[in-house]
Amino acid sequence: MKSSFDSANISVLILAGQREGEVDPLCAMAGVERKAMIPICGRPMLEYPIEALKQAGLRTPFHVSGFRPNKYADLTEVPSGRGPADSTVTAIETGISYPVLVTTCDSALLSREMVDSFVSQAMDTGADFCAGLAEKRIIQPAYPDVKRTYLNFKGSAVSGCNLFWVANENGLEAIRFWKRAQNFRKQPIRLAAKVGIIPPLLYIFRQLTLDGAFRYAAKRLGITAKPVLIPIAEAAIDVDKPSDLELVEQIMAGRAA
Repeated sequence: MKSSFDSANISVLILAGQREGEVDPLCAMAGVERKAMIPICGRPMLEYPIEALKQAGLRTPFHVSGFRPNKYADLTEVPSGRGPADSTVTAIETGISYPVLVTTCDSALLSREMVDSFVSQAMDTGADFCAGLAEKRIIQPAYPDVKRTYLNFKGSAVSGCNLFWVANENGLEAIRFWKRAQNFRKQPIRLAAKVGIIPPLLYIFRQLTLDGAFRYAAKRLGITAKPVLIPIAEAAIDVDKPSDLELVEQIMAGRAA
């Protein structure tokens, strides 16, 4: 089945870095040095998003940051920075052509359906920057015991999906803002304060909508930005801790069965 968008001109950046000098508990548990190589159901974690991106027909080689892809012919290494935002800016500024789809090596449940949904919606918006999100009303019924960080807006609560669309140089400004504000990623009030006084007040009283939040931020940055809702619960599940790894393996085993 052909994807609903023209994938020939879309670049892909996979973030696969980790903090140097620190032992990742998942790596220690698996006996590997790099998070991308943590085995899931007998395969390195990195291979799952690679497969999904290839199934979606996106242009190879994919760019990978923070990992030396010696044995992967479909990957080419690009420079990394300190943290995901810095790595994204650093990599794209080396000359990766726009538009760029950004994802992470720990998105082991990424599927062609998720990629198709996100990219087609992002392209339809015509925005400089888009972020993929899944709603709590989709995630919670499917995985009631999974702990997620939700941003609670008027009419909806959402969680990130590690999918970003950088359509052009203006879109990269959103990543630069993320780089400045990433210390407040799980502190939505302080994060909202970065874009002015009104958004945090509206957020506190649950009067700030998701679209409104993107509108405020985009206006402050002088760009256009839109949220993209992915109607698939697994899009919001990545592998950050042992319980995530166990859940992902259970999901994959269920699919195989």
